[in-house]
Parts: sequence; structure tokens; C-alpha cells
Amino acid sequence: MSPSDSPVQPTPSAEESAQANPPVDGTVALAAAKKEAADNYERFMRIAADLENLRKRTVREKEELRLFAASRVLEDLMPVLDNLALGLAAAKQPNADLKMLTGGVDMVLTQFKTALSNHGLKEINPVGLAFDPHQHEAISHAPSADVKAEHVLTVVRTGYALNGRLLRPAAVVVSSGAAK
Repeated sequence: MSPSDSPVQPTPSAEESAQANPPVDGTVALAAAKKEAADNYERFMRIAADLENLRKRTVREKEELRLFAASRVLEDLMPVLDNLALGLAAAKQPNADLKMLTGGVDMVLTQFKTALSNHGLKEINPVGLAFDPHQHEAISHAPSADVKAEHVLTVVRTGYALNGRLLRPAAVVVSSGAAK
């Protein structure tokens, strides 16, 4: 038989070679694998601890935000409270002038509305505008020669929106047009 007639022998894979011819010192490879596993486990534990700390910090920050979110608004409303207290003290005086008190209360109301509008609160006062069921709540209809049909005749209760989101619709009387 010639070498070309011999059956073809498959070339052993690297894995088979390693099993057939183990490294000289198998304990070195095992020690390296154990060290790598220990390093990976330590890295995993550190990352898990970091993730847990992040979760706890996020929960804590969210709670603080919830508790103190209104502080800016309240700081802006404190002068309004001060002025209301001054107005009440002035009203209790024996020689209180009703006209002066009314003017003072009107100024405090304006101050209050300004403070709220600075934080995104917008009044919905649609007198004369077309009735919008998304912004207004019709409580009745009334005839009017001055206001077109399906337009707001009177606002009974002012509505409010906060940064474009409706908080309370305006309660309105809607015109039914000229009396027939």
C-alpha cells in the first residue's frame, strides 16, 4: 500500500489536541480560571451594589422632590398672606374706611393672581367667546340679543388651567341667541 492509498485521517481539533496532550501544568490553568471567576464575581457584586445604591438614591430624591416641589409657589404666596393679615388688621380698626379696604383687598387679589400665573396657572374667563365643551361647563342657556347663540353670556365660576392642562372648567351660561 502506498501513502496515497491510506485512508484519510481527520485532523484533530484544538480541543481534542488539548485533551490528548494536556498542558504541562494543569493547575496553572485551573488557578487562572478560578482567579478570573473570582474577579468577575467581585465586579458583578460591585455593579449590583452600585445599582442598588442608585435605586435608593433615586427613591430618596423623588420623595424629596415630592415634599418640596411646592416650596417655590409657597414662597411667592407668603407676601400675599402678609398683605391679607395687614388688610384684616386694618378692617378691625374702629375708623376703617370701606373704600380703602376694598382697594387693598383688590390689590391683594391681583398680587395673588400674579403669583399663581407666574407658576403656570391661567384663568379661563371666556365671556363673549364661543362655547368650548373642553374648556367650559354649561350650567344653563339664556336668551340674549347682544351675544350670539352658542357663545358664553356669563361666567358663573372662573376656570383654571395649569401649564395648558385643564384643572377646572369655567362654569358658564350660554347664549341661546335673541329671544323668539
